[in-house]
This record gives sequence, C-alpha cells and structure tokens, in this order.
Amino acid sequence: MNIADSSFWIEYFAKTQYAYQILPIIKDTDNLLVPSITILEVFKKILRETTESKALTSISYMKLGKIISLDDELAINSGFFAIKYKLPLADSIIYATTIQNKATLYTLDKHFDGLPNVKYFEKK
Repeated sequence: MNIADSSFWIEYFAKTQYAYQILPIIKDTDNLLVPSITILEVFKKILRETTESKALTSISYMKLGKIISLDDELAINSGFFAIKYKLPLADSIIYATTIQNKATLYTLDKHFDGLPNVKYFEKK
C-alpha cells in the first residue's frame, strides 16, 4: 500500500516536475491510501491559490484511493509519533496512517526524511 503526502499531491495538481516522480503511485488507486488530513491540506492550498471548483475537482481525484479517516486508535498513534519524531500535527497523522497500514509514504517533506516506511524526495 502507498500514501502520497500532501506535498506530492500539491505538486501533482500543479503539474510541476515533481509530479512525474509520484505519478505511478497516484495512478495505482488499488494500492493508494489517502489520509483524510491530506484532503484538508490539499483542498485548503488549492482553494487559497485558485478556485473552489478546481479544489473540489482535485479532491475528487484523491477520493479514487481508499480514504483513511482519523479514529481514536489513529489519533493515539499520531500523538506517539508526534512526540517520538517531533512531527507537526498533520504529519504525525499521515505518518501514523502509514505505519498502521503497513504502507510506504512518498513525500517531499523534510520532516519525514530518514523515518521507516518513507521514500523521501529532496525538492531542489
């Protein structure tokens, strides 16, 4: 199973050079998990920079993967990872979702560099 961090989704929808690195992961919707917090982050970013229509269209594509909602177990695990790895709130939820689902997280976010189950791509 795979998870694309919000950073990669944003690059994908903006059609930047980094979008092509994650394209195979995003297109493999049978193995794509989408933490609900990434929907919030991506929607907010696209809405701020474009239109509601574009933001909703983007989110509809994300929903082709399996949405993982925040429940009590995931919240507790998120708190654990936030402390252990000094992760911000959203990142701790994304990482806990990754570990709980035995997935691989694909990200451009430096916070995740070096953590287990993470494929970090340095943004230049």
